[in-house]
Amino acid sequence: METPEQFSHLVRARRSVRDFRPEPVPHHVLERVLGDSTWAPSWSNTQPYLVAVAEGARRDQLAEELRRQFDAGVAAQTGGPWHKLRALLTRTGLPNGDFDTTLEYPAELQAFRRATGFGLYETLGIDRGDRTARNAQLRRNFDFFGAPVAVFLFVHSGLQEFAVLDAGIWLQTFMLSAQANGLATCAQGALATWPGPVRKAFDIPAAYRLVCGVSVGYASPHAVNDYNPGRRALPRAAPRP
Repeated sequence: METPEQFSHLVRARRSVRDFRPEPVPHHVLERVLGDSTWAPSWSNTQPYLVAVAEGARRDQLAEELRRQFDAGVAAQTGGPWHKLRALLTRTGLPNGDFDTTLEYPAELQAFRRATGFGLYETLGIDRGDRTARNAQLRRNFDFFGAPVAVFLFVHSGLQEFAVLDAGIWLQTFMLSAQANGLATCAQGALATWPGPVRKAFDIPAAYRLVCGVSVGYASPHAVNDYNPGRRALPRAAPRP
């Protein structure tokens, strides 16, 4: 049994790692982590989620297709009329996720998002106005930051928001188990931007929607992995008089 102090350390030690070493994750370690994640609580124990685990050649093929989508999207945004027309005609590069990953952040939350982003780019030495470098870093999402394993998390549409809630609990359980087993992770909403390549690579029932992906592997010594944006105090509702 872990002590409360050990558990607190585990929770605080987990980071969103954005640079991985290339060595593969041993099969028995990955299976142990996936096994732990099955014990996450869910709505009436329905476990309304589905995971697709990509390794080896399948992982590489997915990375290639997702980077192609990203490159086409950047070209449509920054290129001339021909690039925009081609994107409209072929739909290549245009976000078409089951959930909108390009949504506008609420004003009350935007400041936290910007502070985290600015701190990350400062750690990477990327100037706020350097669009090329920023796009290059964003593109790394679709190479899974070099991680050897990519896990894609789907939720059952029949349970609506409650399936997403249960998926979040599963995801935290998965990432904490990974941390306890010496692995690093990065949960990425960006990986839900184009579900087509994932559906092409795996047999995904029609009722399931791609909500995010998770890169899994061993953290490299890159400085980006030391970035710690911290946490604000837990927002609490004030009791009414």
